[in-house]
Amino acid sequence: MGSVASKSAGTEKLDLERIRPSFPTLARRIGEAPLVYLDSGASAQRVLASIEAVDRYERRHHSNVHRGSHTLSAEATDAYEGARATVADHLGAGDRREVVFVRNATEAINLVARAWGAANVGAGDRIVLTEMEHHSNIVPWQQLAEATGAAIDWVGVDDDGELVLDELAEALSRKPKLLAVTHLSNVLGTLNPISEIAAMAHDAGTLLLVDGAQAMPKLGVDVRELGADFYAVTGHKAYGPTGIGALWTRLELLREMPPFLGGGSMIRKVTKAGTTYADPPAKFEAGTPAIAQAIGMAAALRWLDSLGMDRVLEHEREITSYALDRLATVPGLRVFGPPATPDRVGPVSFEVEGIHAHDIAEILDRHGVAVRAGHHCAQPLMERLGVAATARASFGVYTTREEIDVLIEGIEDAKRVFGV
Repeated sequence: MGSVASKSAGTEKLDLERIRPSFPTLARRIGEAPLVYLDSGASAQRVLASIEAVDRYERRHHSNVHRGSHTLSAEATDAYEGARATVADHLGAGDRREVVFVRNATEAINLVARAWGAANVGAGDRIVLTEMEHHSNIVPWQQLAEATGAAIDWVGVDDDGELVLDELAEALSRKPKLLAVTHLSNVLGTLNPISEIAAMAHDAGTLLLVDGAQAMPKLGVDVRELGADFYAVTGHKAYGPTGIGALWTRLELLREMPPFLGGGSMIRKVTKAGTTYADPPAKFEAGTPAIAQAIGMAAALRWLDSLGMDRVLEHEREITSYALDRLATVPGLRVFGPPATPDRVGPVSFEVEGIHAHDIAEILDRHGVAVRAGHHCAQPLMERLGVAATARASFGVYTTREEIDVLIEGIEDAKRVFGV
């Protein structure tokens, strides 16, 4: 594809006029209004490159992978393993065998909890979580703690939505087995300093799991540079299909971990006396995988990489800053999370005094604006913030300033409707 950047005031920026036609859904209207899609933090829109890659596979190459000796199986296997190599390259993995395909980031975290956790965490051990975690990075660890007798320590969030690193240092002084932390908060837009956190964890002899579901579509992630031990991602937030994600883990850890699921594909040999297992990543991919979805995820990542991840991040920062500036002009509106800084990106969560978040979302939908409303699978964080729910606008590579202006118009309309 051609360049998707434009020169403006000496700075190379994303060319939104060329990018937006790559997303067919953006041409829709909601009633009489053009769609303004500000829910990319839940699921980003599918890029045409991903849709077409899946269509080609389904039309010409569909077959099961790895064990077939015919042409279609070989083609499907090449495409599936090529997708693994693409994900590995996007994440900066040293070896594509470090990438395990799963259904989503949630399953990736559960894999670590059930496989590594069950083998390494016991009674009296400690696990460290933060108040800003998505439920996907809380519930599996609570289940593990309940099953093993381990304890969970919590790291707080300050009034600006930043992790309290002094509390993290105190928790790490107790030598926990694992620290699980989000790279980018799905509510606050807080970008956590993972390299610094990784150094703190490793100095304490603690392994680090990072939930990268929100960060991977926005940042140039390099897992080796970050220093994480486990990194979980998902395809549907990165302009790809639902039902596909990946776990990156250092190869030596994968070799030590027992399987997560049992069945076909993950074995070396099965006898009546017992089973020996395949090498990673096959050991963790029991049964027929999500072949088409993996191909679609890889196509989306190749397209995303073609934009230049530095420009993607700069666009995210710019549109977030603009949104924060515009929201600050609305009386009675409160934004949660850090102010506009280089470490502040989307999403942007907010409340309007006197209007429930779900009512805001319903009024905005009348304007064609799609936002998320609720607790965003982050109820401990909602408790810390002192709210039951927020409205959340989240952005993509296709988000424009004009769409933020429509968001503000919709919020002002909601205030008029509710008389606040």
